[in-house]
Amino acid sequence: MLRLLASLLFLTLLNAHAELVERQKVMMGTFVSIAVDMQHKELIAPAFNLLQTIESSLSSFDKNSPIYKLNHDKSAKLDRYSYEALKLSLDYYKETDGYFDIAVGKITKDLYCFGLDERVASSKSLKQASTAISGLLFNQDEAIITDTIKIDLGGMGKGYGVDKLRAYLKANDVKYAVIALSGDIRCIGECPVAVNDPLREGAILATFQMKNSGVSTSGNYNRYVKDVAHNHLINPKNKSSEKNFISVTLIAKLPSATLDAYATAVSVMPIKRAYAFLDAHQLAYIVLQSNRALRVSKNIQEYVKDLKLK
Repeated sequence: MLRLLASLLFLTLLNAHAELVERQKVMMGTFVSIAVDMQHKELIAPAFNLLQTIESSLSSFDKNSPIYKLNHDKSAKLDRYSYEALKLSLDYYKETDGYFDIAVGKITKDLYCFGLDERVASSKSLKQASTAISGLLFNQDEAIITDTIKIDLGGMGKGYGVDKLRAYLKANDVKYAVIALSGDIRCIGECPVAVNDPLREGAILATFQMKNSGVSTSGNYNRYVKDVAHNHLINPKNKSSEKNFISVTLIAKLPSATLDAYATAVSVMPIKRAYAFLDAHQLAYIVLQSNRALRVSKNIQEYVKDLKLK
């Protein structure tokens, strides 16, 4: 059974939106929340159906999904969503100089078995594991693996799902909505966001308001084997779990898939390189380093208002 991920961010809806209708389900290994104004409540059920279709396409656990078949058969026919997710992932690989790498599946799926029969991977097995994205070849119709790699879309899949739900709601003239998949949240209109403090259970690290924007948090504290030294955020270059950051929260108007991938990549970068990447892409951020230092970007007020650090 998949382990449910604790939500990294959560929402407190404004009283001004008392007519908001919210529904929650467990999907993509986490809690999913969709909230829309009362007049569009009939869109919630088909929105969840759409997300189920996307999950069935990107899942590495569903035996009928293209990604599962690709990992196990070394070839698979692709559908619209799996092709687009692979294409975006290749773009993110290039943009992050390889720190976002979906070819870490050999480590996450086979060695650590995150989400299944989890265990600590040996140093020898990690060293021998391939993370070479060049072992993946694909076009719009099919994909093949020519190496020992496996594909893991977990570093961008939730953000990708958020984007598709946002597009669906916008196409149906929704003016106010909040979509939340664990640490990936998108507002249509304005909404308040609270970021959990990973060092104090039940406490808040920061609150703010954002409008027509997205937020993505990546952290090493909610999914690991034995202790956080063996967490699910794998640096594909040295094949070890992330050590420099406890949590990375990014805020921008970029697509949620992009924010999700960037947060994943930044989480495993060396510290100086991580901040250089964030500044170069003009991303607003709230970062909690492993030494417990909290850093907030100088440009954050360009993306949010009423920021309060707890």
